Amino acid sequence: MIVPDFRTLTVEELARRVRSRELTAEAVTAAALDRIEALNPALNAFVAVDADSARAQALAIDLRIEAGTDVGPLAGIPIGVKDLEDATGFPTVRGSMHLRNIGPAEVDSTEVARLRAAGCVVIGKTNTPEAGWTGDTHNPVFGATINPWGEGRSPGGSSGGTAAAVASGMVPLGTGSDGGGSIRIPSALTAMSGFKVSHGRVPSGPAPMGAADLSTQGPMARRIRDVALALDAVVGPAPGDLRSLPAPSESWRAALDSPPAPSRVLWVPTIEGFGPDNEIGSVCRAAVDRIADAGVEVVESGPILDGVIGPFAQLFYGSMVPVYRPLMDTPDWADVTPGLAAILEMSHDRVTIDSVEAARAGAQALSIRLAEVMNGYDAVISPTVAGHTPLSMHEGTVDGVETQQWVSYTYPFNVTRRPAATTCAGFTADAMPVGLQIVGHQLADRRTLEITAWVEDLLGIDPVAPNVAV
Repeated sequence: MIVPDFRTLTVEELARRVRSRELTAEAVTAAALDRIEALNPALNAFVAVDADSARAQALAIDLRIEAGTDVGPLAGIPIGVKDLEDATGFPTVRGSMHLRNIGPAEVDSTEVARLRAAGCVVIGKTNTPEAGWTGDTHNPVFGATINPWGEGRSPGGSSGGTAAAVASGMVPLGTGSDGGGSIRIPSALTAMSGFKVSHGRVPSGPAPMGAADLSTQGPMARRIRDVALALDAVVGPAPGDLRSLPAPSESWRAALDSPPAPSRVLWVPTIEGFGPDNEIGSVCRAAVDRIADAGVEVVESGPILDGVIGPFAQLFYGSMVPVYRPLMDTPDWADVTPGLAAILEMSHDRVTIDSVEAARAGAQALSIRLAEVMNGYDAVISPTVAGHTPLSMHEGTVDGVETQQWVSYTYPFNVTRRPAATTCAGFTADAMPVGLQIVGHQLADRRTLEITAWVEDLLGIDPVAPNVAV
């Protein structure tokens, strides 16, 4: 039984074929395992795989289909789970040396449990930087993940393992999390469409996740309609997440069948005043010109927010201090990723109850400012990342200069808790993908998905990573 390339068939169609018995879940899972065996040594997207468990899960799905049982909208879809999130039977190492010998999780996260219930087959865990601390994917336990679009390039992070696995066709779907851009950054760098839901849409837990003021979880796939399909299976309240929101009254995937165009959007070449790489800016501007040519009113603006990095750093890195404090002044501290260790040492001395409350007040003020800016517009559009990501650098580069500002476009919308997406805008001269970010109004997840699907359709870019053999 020949299984189509996961990079050229939608998740929705693949699941339909499994349900109709045109394909078996066993065959689809076997194809995923074969591609992981062939590609993972070069890409290092997966850090753990349980082939026997995956085959058993797939067989159980096939038997249920034969018995006439409804197996769910994601029947037989193999997935990778980001290694910040629990999946039964796998250790959650989090890229951390001090957790390298931890035992396997005994309970799925809420998201993973809901994906299993929808018919998914859990193949294994995907790579992440230690504790998800940066927009790259490398750690002292498992090493670096490679972007399938370029041998010497990073897939970004912190959901870079999942992005590399999906973009290369190892699996058609995976999980990610986004505390400062960690779904959008790697989606942009691997030519995928990604989406950060509003906080509380996809419940975290039952084990606590870091950076609760900023982080969201969610599925990752190549195209936005497949993301929405998986979101339909995982959104809705759960007692393990006190922030969790009621489930939408209508399917988000169904809303994307004929998505209405936006009427008026705000094009923001820079969010806080840090401009993009000239080439990336040009690619994004060309995509925005196509949006305007399609009849959408596009208004260009200068920087729309300022002072976001202070609240972000307090809330993101400050939340890690209690987790890492027991390691300080012990031999294990030497094993913490150096860049993370330096930030945590600084944060340890600066984060107080008062500073955290001030950061939350700052986030609230920024949210009010963003609402004022967005009044009268359907969405804000910007580049997703500002620069390039060579593996030889500690940070990305903007016009050839190494800088932390290469990821300055995503974290403002974690601080302000806005739904935000990315889709492929085009390519640089060296054939690397460029992402266009689409930011919606507070809690307007469905409308943000609709606009993203409309832009994805308009631009018509559906690329296959060129340097990964079928």
